[in-house]
Amino acid sequence: MIAAKILWAIDICFQVYMIMICVRCLLTWLPNLDWNNNAFLNGLKSSVDLYLNLFRKFIPPIGPFDFSPILAMLALIFIWRIVLYGVGFLFVSLGLLG
Repeated sequence: MIAAKILWAIDICFQVYMIMICVRCLLTWLPNLDWNNNAFLNGLKSSVDLYLNLFRKFIPPIGPFDFSPILAMLALIFIWRIVLYGVGFLFVSLGLLG
């Protein structure tokens, strides 16, 4: 029972972070948005850009288009599945999940 809740919590954390990446990308389309005066937007930007900057090193923006979030989201989905299957396998091998 607790193992299933742990798997669910891990899944929700990855989903929330994916939504945060999507919201960050959509908000960049608003040119007059001040990221520094709003605590929520500043927190969103700093937490998502920390991850996105890893991919911006390899894929720089092409003109006004930044394709690094696409690669970042694909990598996050890959990591998400590996973590869920790994933790699920661990719980099954320990007998915590049926």
